[in-house]
Amino acid sequence: MTDPYGFLKTSRRPVPARPVQERLSDWNEVYAGQARLPLVSAQAGRCMDCGIPFCHSGCPLGNLIPEWNAYARKGDWWAAAERLHATNNFPEFTGRLCPAPCEDACVLTINADPVTIKNVEQAIADQIWARGYATPQPPGRLSGKTVAVIGSGPAGLAAAQQLTRVGHTVAVYERADRIGGLLRYGIPAFKLEKRHLDRRIEQMRAEGTKFRTGVDVGSDLDATELVERHDAVVIAVGATGQRELPVLGRELHGIHQAMDYLTLANRVAEGDHDVPVVTAEGKNVVIVGGGDTGSDCLGTVLRQGAASVVQLDINPEPGDIRRDTEPWPVYPKVYRISHAHEEARGREGTDPRVFSSATLSFEGDRSGRVRALRLAEVEPEGRRPRLETERVIPANLVLLALGFFGPEQGTGLMRQLGLTLDDRGNFARNAAFAAETAKSAERAAGAGTVGVFIAGDAGRGQSLVVWAIAEGRSAAAATDRYLSGSTALPAPIAPQDRPLVA
Repeated sequence: MTDPYGFLKTSRRPVPARPVQERLSDWNEVYAGQARLPLVSAQAGRCMDCGIPFCHSGCPLGNLIPEWNAYARKGDWWAAAERLHATNNFPEFTGRLCPAPCEDACVLTINADPVTIKNVEQAIADQIWARGYATPQPPGRLSGKTVAVIGSGPAGLAAAQQLTRVGHTVAVYERADRIGGLLRYGIPAFKLEKRHLDRRIEQMRAEGTKFRTGVDVGSDLDATELVERHDAVVIAVGATGQRELPVLGRELHGIHQAMDYLTLANRVAEGDHDVPVVTAEGKNVVIVGGGDTGSDCLGTVLRQGAASVVQLDINPEPGDIRRDTEPWPVYPKVYRISHAHEEARGREGTDPRVFSSATLSFEGDRSGRVRALRLAEVEPEGRRPRLETERVIPANLVLLALGFFGPEQGTGLMRQLGLTLDDRGNFARNAAFAAETAKSAERAAGAGTVGVFIAGDAGRGQSLVVWAIAEGRSAAAATDRYLSGSTALPAPIAPQDRPLVA
């Protein structure tokens, strides 16, 4: 363990991001080039290896946080890497993208500042690659079983890697032209440089995983044929059904879904376009939605040179401290500032967010392009607009970041396999991650379709990258058990598990 009094001797000190003006001038990660190891090692020493590490419960992967903190404190990066990889296939993703519910579950959070767990994780992940610890792990022998994984986001990749490593022959089918799902086209490069994704995919190729891009299962390839050709199929297509904003003027030009806009911006970074197909340069931008996707849009429009930007959030402004209704160790709704918000404040001097606000309508010019947005404050309860507070703000570009309602519905994949939806609008599955279809429902309540499994946001709904990886690992264990009769693969979560809530 580390020094049991380390948290008393050392104050919390996160790794600093690059200066705002520097990072706004490029698309590199906000921490690119920042010194980590001495600072991170000292911060890891604040972990007191408490008797009941609630950080484990805050993380659905069950990351062995006190263990790799102790090794990071000593500079034993090999041991730290082994402990981190024991529960997490892709720590270089989670260390950059996860909002770190483990830190809010840290025992120190009861009356002090938590350990900088996320910084330590990213440092270990970077050392894994810098020191050559991420060597491919091909199986010692093949099982003779074949598995198709549909979707190449974090859940699909995690499932594929786990199943490949135990000897099954795995092929990943992705409808886009590159592997990675939202990691590739939904997450901006300033949060995740794509080189991290590319080298992990190359590792998986070296282990034996096959990748098929540009194949939309259910359209380009019949899903029933795919099931017949493989011994098992894992569906990990994500929750990409985008919520709409059905208000007057929605049809005007210049109003885009956030994920469509982010995809186009990422394609510039990938070299597909010299300039963005949709750009914020010189425009008054309004982002409708206060979540992570809205924050990603904010950082992107700032780098594209927006004239002004406002982010609308229908929720009231959170307080700075936990409410009594959200006690430790749950993830509380408190006032948080992302790197994009920090960048906007650095440029404008104020937070770009307008809380407790709802969009009433859009106004257009004679050419049919959006020129303004009409909004109003909303009541704390019921979220009904207070019409006496109506006002109009300029808007030449509007980005709808309203979240996702679940997997896309009415697709060929859904029809051909007879997939059904649960009461939350996600693909229905049983306690063993097996897909529930109309035919399986006829056989018995809770019965699953033989050999077809649902993983990730497609079965859980919109969630965090750590939950997606945990889903992929657990679905892989269920698939291996179906193929082999038993499994040694870990299953950190069950389909019905949910984050810690009050």
